[in-house]
Amino acid sequence: MDPDSLINAVLGPLAQQIAAVVFYDVPAFGTRVPLIVVWLSLGGIVTTLALRFVNLRGVGHALRVIGGRYSSPDQPGETTPFQALATAVSGTVGLGNIAGVAVAIAIGGPGAAFWMVVAGFFAMSAKFAEVSLGVKYRRMRPDGTVAAGAMYYVPIALARIGLPRVGKALAVFFCVAAVGASLTVFQVNQAYSQFREVTGFQSGLLFGLAVAIWVALVLFGGMRRIARWTSRLVPAMCVLYLL
Repeated sequence: MDPDSLINAVLGPLAQQIAAVVFYDVPAFGTRVPLIVVWLSLGGIVTTLALRFVNLRGVGHALRVIGGRYSSPDQPGETTPFQALATAVSGTVGLGNIAGVAVAIAIGGPGAAFWMVVAGFFAMSAKFAEVSLGVKYRRMRPDGTVAAGAMYYVPIALARIGLPRVGKALAVFFCVAAVGASLTVFQVNQAYSQFREVTGFQSGLLFGLAVAIWVALVLFGGMRRIARWTSRLVPAMCVLYLL
């Protein structure tokens, strides 16, 4: 058995079991709807209404922030606003905008693209809330690096309502789930498929190792190196995507 087939044989069943739990669906409106879609959609709708459509009201302010109007070299942090945006966008251009849309249309038909736009509109508010909480409750380390994310603000929120242990458990679960999610991201698979189609190269294992080494050289440099790379690559990615 070749290395690619061996990896698929080992990880394939595990990925299917995880997907069966994460995408558990129920019958509704003559079809089956995954509960995670309902949960995420409700989160976006609630934050949009609670924040009075900040996804529309805040566009101008967001552009001014990205442009550096409110930035100062004396402010704490490891990246500029533009670098932070580029780092966030680096994980969606390609995976969500191209591969994700193609998969959704293939499975659900052309109407899936419309509902992705609707879901994305409300998800803007959920993302605003997530990032705002991450910035507000971030931790500044003595060396100037920053630690932030749901694993920090969720325990704080639940501790305020008397559930500190639940908050800590969810923080650990979030970290473990984030690592697990990174194993199922199919950006590298899509890249390998295209590379194989063009060049005829037939070893997914070697291609994956090469990409892993390249990514490691960036990631192990910390947030500053990641931001430097994404701030240069993402604009080009966006231009190519729009073209």
